[in-house]
Amino acid sequence: MGPETLAQVLRPLTGIFLPKDHPDLLVGLDISDDAAVFKISDDLALIQTLDFFTPIVDDPYDYGAIAAANSMSDVYAMGGEVMLALNICGFPCGLEPAMITEILRGGAEKVQEAGGVIAGGHTVDDREPKYGLSVLGRVHPERFWTKAAARPGDLLVLTKPLGVGIISTAAKADAADRAHVAGAVESMKKLNRKAARLLMETGIRAATDITGFALLGHGSEMAEKSGVRLRFALERLPFLAGAREYAGDWLFPGGAGRNRKCYGSGVDFAPGVPEEMRELLFTPETSGGLLAAIPPARIERAQELFAAAGQPFWIVGEVAEGAGIEVGM
Repeated sequence: MGPETLAQVLRPLTGIFLPKDHPDLLVGLDISDDAAVFKISDDLALIQTLDFFTPIVDDPYDYGAIAAANSMSDVYAMGGEVMLALNICGFPCGLEPAMITEILRGGAEKVQEAGGVIAGGHTVDDREPKYGLSVLGRVHPERFWTKAAARPGDLLVLTKPLGVGIISTAAKADAADRAHVAGAVESMKKLNRKAARLLMETGIRAATDITGFALLGHGSEMAEKSGVRLRFALERLPFLAGAREYAGDWLFPGGAGRNRKCYGSGVDFAPGVPEEMRELLFTPETSGGLLAAIPPARIERAQELFAAAGQPFWIVGEVAEGAGIEVGM
């Protein structure tokens, strides 16, 4: 569902669940962040999220692992740890049981890697395969991150390269190099757990993960909720091998146009930014990295931590006063 339609259908629900009636719901519909956060005690809050989608790769194991990593990503975007998960499954009646087993095995091993456990799930018959997770995480009620805490002067960092969306689309059209597809699959399967832990140790305030609304969509939400302007430098943005090539061939999915229609009015591009790169920054990502705002006094500490852990880390822009997004060269 596109961002405009989603906002429209959710709007009536905000009048049903009023914040004053649910004081322990720290993040809910009225705030609309990456996941819900519910306070249990003075030192424990639960994070709840779910996600599922149709296959974006051919291999069933990889599909399950990617879907699971993507589902758990919102817990990490809030600064939490995964506790348990439930499978969400929709499979055609004629799908080979062995393929379903591989999908579920891919998801299960990814949850195990996250330190969580799968405790059950639900299946329905569907014409097209769908798989994902409902995920429960934990965080301290005073230490979770939101999209609304970026401040002018903060530096913007990204923990995974961009481009899995356009590479996946090129692969569906049999127009992608196998090496490029393999790189995209590995990126999507990688958990954001280590990056989140390092950012927590750094001491950040604001973060989100880059998924279906693309860098500029999720960045726009952070800018709006924080009341700031995000400035990205195109030359600093990391891209997977092949992404720029397929952008030049204009192999974009339909979601890129939907994201641009919804968020484009709030984005200012420098004259030198090529049209295909503008569209690429609106292209949906799957299981993308974390976009975080780090106070300048802590950026050196962050660089040391990420370097010591061998974890990728790119400074891609800064937070300024104002509103919206700015993309320069």
